[in-house]
Formats: sequence, C-alpha cells, structure tokens
Amino acid sequence: MISYDSPRACRSEPLQGGALWRRDLRVPMRDGILLAADLYSASADPEATALPVLLERTPYGRRAQRGSDQDRGGMPVPQPEDVARFFTEARYHVVRQDCRGRGDSGGTFVKYLGEGPDGADTIAWLRDQPWCDGRVVMTGVSYSAHVQAAAAAEGVTELAAMFQDSGGFSSAYDAGMRMGGAFELKQVTWALRQAARSPEAAADPVLAEELRQVDVAGWFGAMPWRPGCTPLRHLPAYEDFLLEQWRQDTFGDFYRSPAIYGRGFYERFPDAPSLHMGSWYDPYVRSTIENFTALRELKSAPSYLVMGPWTHGHRCETYAGDVDFGPRATLDGNLAPSYLEFRRGWFDRALGRRPAVADGPDGADLPAVQYFLMGGGDGRRDTAGRMRHGGEWRTDTRWPPSSTAPVALYLTTGGTLEADPPTSAGTSVSYDFDPRHPVPTMGGQVTSGEPVMTGGAYDQNTPDARVYGAREPYLPLDSRPDVISLTTPPLERDVVLAGPVSARLYISTTAPDTDFTIKVIDVHPPNADYPRGFAMNLTDGIVRCRFHRSYEKPEFLTPGAVYEIEVTAPDTANRFAAGHRIRLDVSSSNFPRFDTNTNTGEPEAATRRTATATNTVHMDVEHPSHLRVWLEGGADALAAPSCGHPVTPR
Repeated sequence: MISYDSPRACRSEPLQGGALWRRDLRVPMRDGILLAADLYSASADPEATALPVLLERTPYGRRAQRGSDQDRGGMPVPQPEDVARFFTEARYHVVRQDCRGRGDSGGTFVKYLGEGPDGADTIAWLRDQPWCDGRVVMTGVSYSAHVQAAAAAEGVTELAAMFQDSGGFSSAYDAGMRMGGAFELKQVTWALRQAARSPEAAADPVLAEELRQVDVAGWFGAMPWRPGCTPLRHLPAYEDFLLEQWRQDTFGDFYRSPAIYGRGFYERFPDAPSLHMGSWYDPYVRSTIENFTALRELKSAPSYLVMGPWTHGHRCETYAGDVDFGPRATLDGNLAPSYLEFRRGWFDRALGRRPAVADGPDGADLPAVQYFLMGGGDGRRDTAGRMRHGGEWRTDTRWPPSSTAPVALYLTTGGTLEADPPTSAGTSVSYDFDPRHPVPTMGGQVTSGEPVMTGGAYDQNTPDARVYGAREPYLPLDSRPDVISLTTPPLERDVVLAGPVSARLYISTTAPDTDFTIKVIDVHPPNADYPRGFAMNLTDGIVRCRFHRSYEKPEFLTPGAVYEIEVTAPDTANRFAAGHRIRLDVSSSNFPRFDTNTNTGEPEAATRRTATATNTVHMDVEHPSHLRVWLEGGADALAAPSCGHPVTPR
C-alpha cells in the first residue's frame, strides 16, 4: 500500500512550482476511525481565504490517476493535482479523500454500505473548517458518484451541489447489483480487480501474486462459487461481501440501505442543484435518469441530465465498442471546451457565482436535458475498423423527450414486429433453454467486466473470440435455437426512439423458475463493408420469473401455466434510418453479464444442479406479447408516408 503520510502532516507542501499547495488531513468519523484526505489550495495558508470546498471521495487512491478523469480527447489524462489546480485557480478549495479501508484511511472497506455515514461526517467536518465558507459540493465518477447519493440520503443539508457522473444508486436492486432479480456479475470482476489492489494484497506478496495469477475466465466457468472455494478465499472481507450480495436475491433490508437505495430517501436529499451525467452503454442508465427526474420533481433547486453515447466514464471518446458516433459525440468540443470547464462552469452557476464559461447558448442556463441521439451515419467502416453510426446532440425540458409517445410493437410467430395487435388464437414460439450453454454477452451496458465482457455496441451478427462463451464457427446470435428474433419490415422513413424500453411477454415454462431476456437492435442493411449488414445492440434487460408478482416474495411458477411478465431494459436514444429495421431478440440468458438461472428453483448462488427448461412466448389475441418503446411522433412514426419511393439500402 502506498502511504501518503507526511511528517509535516499539518503543513502545506508546494506543488507545481508553488502554484498549488497540498496539506494532509485526517478526518474523524463518528466511530473514531480517521479517513485520509488531501486539501489542495492556491496558497500555503488556506485559512487566509474561506472558499467553497469541492469534495471527491474515492476507493481507488486519492492521488491515483484515473482514466475517467479524461478532460479532452487525444490528450493525456490529467493527474489529480492538475484537476485540483484547475479548481483552485477558480477560487475553490479541493479535498480528495480515501474511502474507509482504502489508501491511507483506517477501518475495513465494505463496498457501498458504509459510504453514507462516512460521507455525511466528512461534509460536516469540512463545513466547520476555517478555510470553508460553509458550502461543500461533491463531484466524481462511478464509485465517486455512488458516494454522493449515499451521503445525500443521510440528509446532509450542508451539501450545496452534486455532480454525479456515471453513478449514484436510485436502487442497486434495479441497476448496478441486480436487474430484474438477476445478479450482475460485474460485481465479481470488480471485486477481483480491487482485491489485487487492496491494502491486504500490498502487505502480502504471496497473496498479491496469487491474485495476479487468477484465471478469471476459468473461474467464471466454475460458477456458482461457494465460500472458501473462490479466487477471493484468502480475502474473507471481499469474499464474504461478494457472496452475500449474490445470496441476497430478494428485495429486502439489504437493498433498502440508504447508500444503495436513493429512491427510498429522496425526501432526505438536500434541496441543492444536481447534475446527472450518464451514457447509453453504462450500467447506471436507469439510476441516472431516475435520480434526475425524481429530484427535479421533489426539489425546488434545479436538476440537469446529460446522456452521451459512451461507455462508462468515456465521455471524450467518439466510439463505444465497434461503433463510432462521429466527432460530435464527445462532451469536450461539443457541450463545452473540456470536461473540466463543463464542471467548473456548472458549479459556478450552481453556487450563484459568475460562470467561468458560458454553459448554454449566449451564456444562458443549461437545458434541463441534453442527450445524444445515436444514428444517421452512413453505416460504413472507418479507418479504425468501426462502423460509422453517427448521431447528434439534442435538448429538451424533460425525459422522455416531449416529442415522443409510447408505441407497442407486437410479436408474431412469423418473426415480425407489427403495429397491429394479433387476431389469431393459440400461437406461440417455444425453445429449450440449457443453462450450461447460455447466450453469450456481446457488448451492452457493461463496465468493469474485463476480461470476460466489455461494454459498448457490437455487431450481433459476428461474435468472435473476444466474446466469452462464443464458439466457432461464430454464427450470428439470432441463429441460436434459443433466441427468438423479431424485426419490423425495412423502415420507409427515419424513426426516432428516445425513452424507456420494455417488453410485456406472456410466457409459460416447464420449470419452476426461469429467466427471460430482451435485446433491442438497430439492423443496418448490407453494404460493401458489411455484406451481412450490421446488427447494432442498443439496450437489453432481464427478468427472473420467480419474481413475477413481487421482488420481495418470490413465487415459483406452475409448469405449463401462462404468466404475464414485464422485462425492462435501460432507456436509449437512437435514430433508425430509412431502410433499417427495429429488431427484438428474446431469450433466457445473457452470460456473463448476468448469472444464469439453473431452472431448478434452487438459489443461483448455492446450487450445483441445472435443468433444461422448455420456455414459450405466447403471441396471440389473448396473449398479445409486445415491445413498448417511445417514438418521436408516437404511432404515426411507423405509418407509411402518404407518398414516397422505394427505399434503396445503402
């Protein structure tokens, strides 16, 4: 473990030729534990001028460089002191703190659950310091966004503004730890990565080497894991908490902790300005949007939403996976000259100070919603080998956008999505779901999944060796017998989808419990670069059927009985160009993004058995299974033009 302790713990040390000064802090918590932090100021005597304090709390090392701090595309990632200097020059003090049990902070690290009280204690302590003018604001990406929501849920009135980037749980049960009752296995890969960087590993070279040599892909093939039989077996704190998350499959007290359940504590959140930034290929889409909409409704202070086409925290990149969205896709150079200037300008405005940069047109306030509408590119391959999908930034006063309305697209046994509901009876499609051979994850809203999964947009026609579980000859995913693939006819004009996505399915099964998954895809027509076309994934969701009535009280299914279930996927925004098709894939697995249902009714975290289930999706007049999306213009978006010409695929 790298220690930042200084023999001059109460004195400031000069950095960058005296343009920046840093002082070590030890912040006391209510239980006596001291958390390590750095105070950055523009002078050696921060007490000389009381200023707002910009606080960032992190488990990754308060002096460590992080890729998510990228300020401009193509430029080096700034060091923490570079970021701090940018704000100290704008008359802020900056505090970066190690979370409990990480870096130089005392105590034992427990992911998420202790961050509320620690954050609240830190904010209260900072507010009482002579160099703080009484205003503490918080910033940060991912975990550093989660800790903001955790502190806010404690009712910290001293928190003057929040800038939550790519995180902040509205409900970890719905996004981040679970979705639809299924466990998100990024929690496993994150735990393995952080265990290798833990203070315990730093103090034990043998343990550190063992963790470095873990065959992650091999261990994923050995699931489910059991206590003492995991790659974390020599780090009990990490193993215990990971397996506890996995075992806690119902929505109970574990998931009602304020640190991971903002939804239950929004009334406690301070009435302070908040900005919620996310991206369409990020695991926290639902949390980001819910936090924005809930606080905008409940509080008098303004809330803002920014949604880009990126993967987790990669706001300065034009691409996600194998798809490029064009030069307009980045935050820097489009919404602001840089990420730092965007944040500083927003905080200045949130605190009523003169803005350092113009936040909106002619210096006007930010629009309530800024979102990137993907699509509109030529669909060809660029010099980096990525498909040019294109896109543009849009603004609105609300989410879903005011120009959209919900539309139902009905599933048919002929493999089509239709605007009209079915009229025939007794029609359905069945398939066998074998948990030993799950549908492989190929992109999507994934982060921290390496080396077994990677987020972003990929051609679902061409799984390859990068895809965990894919097998030669690498056929398209919709060629699998356990995938029901349904498409619209080629669209006669552009169709814009922007908003929530869900599917209401009428299902039956031979098992006491099983899963159903959905994936929405933009099907590009063939061209010279992609002779099979390009099937670009947009969003996907899952539901575990024993929770068909309640996530609090699971109830097994009666084999053969028909049930109505709702499968929700994170929101998205995409232009389906004329000649493209809207596609829905329905199946029962998406591994390793989610753990796989064994179909036995036994807990996924403990059972050693699996069974093959025959799963059926009903698509008839009494059971009108349908996809529900928000389209610009509503149902009229799919109506044939009054006059037009045949569409020629590009």
